[in-house]
Formats: sequence, C-alpha cells, structure tokens
Amino acid sequence: MKYSKLLIAATTAATLALSGCFSLPAGPAGPQGATGATGDTGATGYTGARGSTGAPGYTGATGSTGATGDTGATGYTGATGDTGATGYTGATGSTGATGRTGAKGSTTGDTVVIVPASR
Repeated sequence: MKYSKLLIAATTAATLALSGCFSLPAGPAGPQGATGATGDTGATGYTGARGSTGAPGYTGATGSTGATGDTGATGYTGATGDTGATGYTGATGSTGATGRTGAKGSTTGDTVVIVPASR
C-alpha cells in the first residue's frame, strides 16, 4: 500500500507537469450569473466653512517734499561812469562879402556855340 500511494502521487505530479505543456480547446461558456445588487451610496461629507480673507493693508502716508531753497540776493551793477564834458567847437568864421557880377550883355538872335573847358 505504501507503494500505491507513492505511485498515485507520482502520477498526479506527472499529470500536472504535463498539463502545462498541452492545451486543449475550451468548452462552451456556461450561463451568466445574476448581477449582484449595488450597495447604497455613502452620505456626502460637508465642506468645511470658507475662511475669511484678511483685511486689505493700508498704504503708508506720502512723504512731504522738502522746502524749496531761496534764491540768493541779486548783485548790484556798479555805478555808471559819467561821460567826459563835451568839447566846444570853435566859433564859426564869417563869410566874405558877396561878389557882384558884371553887366549883362545883350544877345543877338544868332546861334550860340558852347565850348567846354579843357581838362
């Protein structure tokens, strides 16, 4: 009996070892099983409260502009020098007596030829 168990075990081991080498065609498909019931949906959790946004920060005060410096005093121009005294022109000389022209001659109705003075 000891050998018969050993023989059965060896045969089973050989069958399993050889079954991986041989493939047989699949048989017809069996009937489809019933679909199981869908479980209940769990309750939706609550969303936490929304946090507040912090208050807006204030802008710092605007700095003042420094005082404007005064302009220095305007310098004075020196006194204007006087022009020297105007010299006098000498006395005007008298004109000599007016000369008299000679007696007027008479003309004849003839042609008069004027000859210019030579240079």
